[in-house]
This record gives sequence, structure tokens and C-alpha cells, in this order.
Amino acid sequence: MTANRHFDPLDRLIVGADKALRVIAGVALASRPSPAAHAPDAELSAAEQRHSAGLMRVNHVGEVCAQALYNSQARYAHSPAIRAQFDEAGREEEDHLAWTAQRLTELGSRLSLLNPLWYAGSFALGTIAARMGDGRSLGFVVETERQVEAHLASHLQQLPPQDAKSRAIVKQMAIDEVEHGAAAQRLGAIDTPAPVKALMGIMGKVMTKTAYYL
Repeated sequence: MTANRHFDPLDRLIVGADKALRVIAGVALASRPSPAAHAPDAELSAAEQRHSAGLMRVNHVGEVCAQALYNSQARYAHSPAIRAQFDEAGREEEDHLAWTAQRLTELGSRLSLLNPLWYAGSFALGTIAARMGDGRSLGFVVETERQVEAHLASHLQQLPPQDAKSRAIVKQMAIDEVEHGAAAQRLGAIDTPAPVKALMGIMGKVMTKTAYYL
């Protein structure tokens, strides 16, 4: 019912604040079953378990950032159609948030201690992108998803081969990210300037190296 409700600015502010608190606290509800549900469990050494957990924590942080980006970009989108796309993508990304959080628990690990920082920084970036217009904002999504796809591909190479549960989650995440980037492209994304792409890449590397441990 709420999906079809018209939200005025105050409504969106309240909903956005509630969502931010839930994301930072690691509270997320998936609308789809986890891809890991039917994947076989496997014995992991202590080192392999720590490595899988570090990688899945990085993936969870990526989803925290995605929630912040889509929340801010939806709030400041100029077109109702663009806003609806950001809202829909954000709901799909919440599945990833729930799946990675659950997998971290199964691996005996925790969420990033810096989630408030990741969310705040990403919300600021999304706001800047949205203020530049819908085309630029969509272009930011396309480049973000391109870099996320590369990052997920590297994780599939790094995860222990027998960790089928983590691998199943990462594979489905990659499929969804491709579709989100393609949807933004179809809606009229404007290519992101090369210096901005480079800066995004640097920021992504800092985030992944830090979130692996913290």
C-alpha cells in the first residue's frame, strides 16, 4: 500500500531518516529468498572463514552505500519517473543488504563498525549527483554499478571455492547490479566525466580495504 502512496517532503524526510537508522543498524528485510538458502554448506578453515567474512563485510558496506545513494538520489530527483526508479532499485538492493548481513552472522562475524560514516558519505555524494540533474544522477548510477560489477567479479575469484553460500549471494548481486545500471542507461544517463570516475575508483578502493577489517 505504501508503495503507491504519495509522499510529501516531510513524509520523505521521516521515511528517509527511519531507513537510514535501520540500514546503519543492520536491520533489513529481504523480499526474495537468499540465494544461499539452497547452496551446500562447507567446511572452511579458520583463515578461509575470516577471509570470506571480510569479503562479505565489504559487500555489506557496499549495500549500505547503495541504500544511502538511492535514498538521496530519489529524494532530490526532478522527475517522478526517475524517483520511482531509484526507489525501486533501493528496494531490490535491500535484499542484498539482508543477504550479506545474514551470511556474516553465519560466518561468525559482524557488520562494519564504520557503517554510520559509510552511509553519511554516500548520502552526501548522492545528493551532489542528484543536484546536478537527473541525467548526471543516472550517469553516476551507471558508473557506480560498473565499478561494483568489477568488484563483485574480483570477489568471486577471491572467495574460497567451497564457500558456495557466499558465492551464490555474490553471483545474484552481480546480476542485479547489471540490471540497475542498464535501467539507468535506458532512462537517459549522461556519461560521468573521467576525473570523477577515477575519484570514485579511488574512494571505492579505500572503502574496500578499510571495510575488510573494520
